[in-house]
Amino acid sequence: MPRMHRRSLLRVAAATTAAALIAAPTLAAPASADDEREEWVAAQLDGMTLEEKVGQLFVVQVYGADAHTVTDAQRASNQAAYGVDTPADVVQKYHLGGVIYFAWSGNVTNPRQVAQLSNGLQRTATEDGGPPLIISTDQETGIVARMPAPATQFPGAQALAAGQSTNAAREAAKITARELRAVGINQNFAPVADVNVNAENPVIGVRSFSSDPAMASAYVAAQVAGYQNGQGVAAAAKHFPGHGDTSTDSHYGVPEIDHTRAEWEAIDAPPFQAAVDAGIDVIMTAHIVVDSLDPTGVPATLSEPIITGLLRGELGYDGVVVTDALNMEGVRQGFGPDRVPVLALQAGVDQLLVPKDGDMDVMYQAVLAAVRDGEISEDRLDESVERILELKWKRGITGDEQVDVDRVDRTVGVRAHQAAAQRITDPTVTALRNTGADGAAILPVAPASSVNVVTTNTAAGNDLAAALTAQGATATTQAVGTRPSDAAIAAAVQAAPAHDLTVVVTSNAWDTLTTDPQGRQRRLVAELAATGHPVVAVAVRNAYDVAYLPESAGFLAAYSSTTVSMRSVAKVLTGAISPAGRLPVVVPAADGSVLYPIGHGLTW
Repeated sequence: MPRMHRRSLLRVAAATTAAALIAAPTLAAPASADDEREEWVAAQLDGMTLEEKVGQLFVVQVYGADAHTVTDAQRASNQAAYGVDTPADVVQKYHLGGVIYFAWSGNVTNPRQVAQLSNGLQRTATEDGGPPLIISTDQETGIVARMPAPATQFPGAQALAAGQSTNAAREAAKITARELRAVGINQNFAPVADVNVNAENPVIGVRSFSSDPAMASAYVAAQVAGYQNGQGVAAAAKHFPGHGDTSTDSHYGVPEIDHTRAEWEAIDAPPFQAAVDAGIDVIMTAHIVVDSLDPTGVPATLSEPIITGLLRGELGYDGVVVTDALNMEGVRQGFGPDRVPVLALQAGVDQLLVPKDGDMDVMYQAVLAAVRDGEISEDRLDESVERILELKWKRGITGDEQVDVDRVDRTVGVRAHQAAAQRITDPTVTALRNTGADGAAILPVAPASSVNVVTTNTAAGNDLAAALTAQGATATTQAVGTRPSDAAIAAAVQAAPAHDLTVVVTSNAWDTLTTDPQGRQRRLVAELAATGHPVVAVAVRNAYDVAYLPESAGFLAAYSSTTVSMRSVAKVLTGAISPAGRLPVVVPAADGSVLYPIGHGLTW
């Protein structure tokens, strides 16, 4: 059945209403909001072709900063992935239900540009009466943030938990959502609900609020409320059934979680239950194998016992379920692109996220064929499409999908939001060590001190040096990379006597597999500490670094490399504020024993 244009639908509805009023002796009661939602969803669903219904399931990346005008390179990328030229062409070709923005796809350069892109894509989606798009991104804040400055930057989940305020976490989510909606983004793939109980987790780490399920649950619920309540943005808790205890990155392999069913119930399930109880709109699956939950060995994304049995059945969740990205190896190993979307839908998933470039045609046609052949019933397809349409109505984008580009600068990155970010971040810096080789306290240093910032993260090091200068210090920067060379280490050691303090910005110095397999960050700090001159390490990723660094070096956990975090660190270094953060995770010693428990943190 061809889709009826929205204006035609309105004319029919108006005529029907007029006829009813003429025939009725009294006026009928006004339709409730629920009635209006049900009528809109039913009208959209009834007017869709099978091809249009299947298109609603997909959320894809598109290449370009504008819906219709792209660079030659972006055109080539769209052609390679989808066989068309522009983002608008991709939306039209597949009748898409959603798109997702990434910096590497050229979608995000500045807030006004993002708003214009959103408006152009929404016009394309709705020009023939179709439903508007769900426009998504990953703005977890902290180390995963697609919207750059001037969008307000927060330090991320683990830092927020270190700050010990669920109200602050809720406020951070509320501000983030307000800025996303101002540029036309109506779905945020956050918060992370994984409980990071594995210190060697290569993919979650500081993206998790805590290694304690109760603490993680409280912060997940707070952020769900912040993102969703009155902001017009759907939150998405991830990654179900829990990605917190793995040493394999599902982008590159298939993680296997060995939790028993009882351990899953005690550790992994509580934050997702908290999200469900808080009214979460969306839950994202994980490409992980959990034998205790499904002994067939298929990834959770493709597992009916996990998605339909556990999530929908036992946790009582009836909202939208979205896959993690389908271009990840965790779901591709052992399954072809023609089977992955079909198996995901059979498992109970609704949205199919980010097919690998070149796979979209195969996946789209595979779902069409599965419905036509009866492998997936049209009723099952309608169930997912209806959930997606309900979400679009619920988040207020039906009939109001355009944003006011001229108002973007009055919302995104405004002074009040930036001030809130600094106020929220200042209490998150966590001091774990502060005694030098001579037994004396290292921090704080005098504001006018000379400080050499030796950094594995160039941007964070430059931001920290600038913040120290703003505090009155004389700061220099030496960028050494995450695997410092012998020459870089020697140069830092040689420079140490000329400065009152050397600050080493570390980034996963604990990692013996990928970031620092030869222990070069650890060697850098150790050789600096051996000089006898004051040294403080500042971890801009995981606090686990402290277990591998000498006790004679001070240690601060920032959990984040954002500019706002570096300003807070500079304040702590120079005594403008006292460190107030408390560890939200257990930090194990190198031998696996507890080095620092949850709640540990020094102050002065």
